[in-house]
Amino acid sequence: MNSSTRRYPRAYIGSFTSAGGRGITTAALDPRTGALSALHHTDDAVTNPSFLALAPAGGLLYAVSETDRGAVAALCLDGTGPAGSPPTGGPSLGTVPVLLDTVAVGGAGPTHLAVTGGGLCTANYTSGSVSMLPLHADGTPGAPARTHQHRGRGPVGERQEGPHAHGVTPDPSGRWLLCTDLGTDSVWIYGLRNTDAGLRLHREVPLRPGTGPRHLAFGPTSGGGRTGARRAYVVNELDSTVTTCSWDPARGALEPLGETRLVAPEGAAVNHPSAFVLAPDGRFAWAANRGEDSIAVLDLAASALPERVATVPCGGRWPRDLAVHPAGRWLYAANERSGDVTWFEIDPVTGTPRPAGSLSAPSASCVVIDPDARA
Repeated sequence: MNSSTRRYPRAYIGSFTSAGGRGITTAALDPRTGALSALHHTDDAVTNPSFLALAPAGGLLYAVSETDRGAVAALCLDGTGPAGSPPTGGPSLGTVPVLLDTVAVGGAGPTHLAVTGGGLCTANYTSGSVSMLPLHADGTPGAPARTHQHRGRGPVGERQEGPHAHGVTPDPSGRWLLCTDLGTDSVWIYGLRNTDAGLRLHREVPLRPGTGPRHLAFGPTSGGGRTGARRAYVVNELDSTVTTCSWDPARGALEPLGETRLVAPEGAAVNHPSAFVLAPDGRFAWAANRGEDSIAVLDLAASALPERVATVPCGGRWPRDLAVHPAGRWLYAANERSGDVTWFEIDPVTGTPRPAGSLSAPSASCVVIDPDARA
């Protein structure tokens, strides 16, 4: 490894340690080619760190611990943990993330987390709840967690026997938290003002029964800025669609407008979409298809609803997560069952990903790109 890799921006890869993953892998991202090179791993420091998020101010990485006794972990990225713990692995490898603390979330099976103005929120799949943990001045999570339990079910018996909160997404205005619940076929909206007493439920928005909402992503505003009307896109795990909604941050109002299929009618008999990410300029989006093991390319500017314009192989099996380079140059897929992260060069005209390389990452579940990679 050339010593210049210490100047490279970083990518962080989450995995399932219970299935052979090496915890959180830190990788160097080559700014010229987009290639990833593994530097070091946390191994068993955190159990099943299946989803990760960087602190907005930098310096910290948060991870869920997807277990029945759900928790979140905070890791320091500058290698100066408690008592000034020295980095290991030599100067060319950079510093190893240092575990600062692990805090219970008050729910089982957390699958997703997000940093808000008021704390750290998790979607707890197994227990069907949403939790908010306060953040200390140094960015580490505190206790106790404030938890809101969802109620309801859907028509798909084996998957929707009860609530299954799957994703938590703050809206760009900072006023709301939207939680997609696969079990209740709905999006739960919480207010993020005056949350000292806990999460404040604003409303529950039903989607079509049997869709299984998994994750949500916001498009750019129609008139620019943070507070204008937007599109919100909900990727549905159970019927391979994405629901386009209008989002009014002034009222906290989400209105479904229509659906787009993510696979062709003749596609795989079993398919469960996972991640949905947008290009930085909002022109294209990409959805990962587990089962078909593909990435769907969607044109967001062609019409009122996204138009699926291409489908390409994901380069592995069971793509659980996608991440787009901050400058929109590359796309990364975490392929859980083939145990690798693949990356693609994005055609700036068509949005089509072109295979560019892969990195071994057993039981990979998530990829997070350091915003410094934009340079």
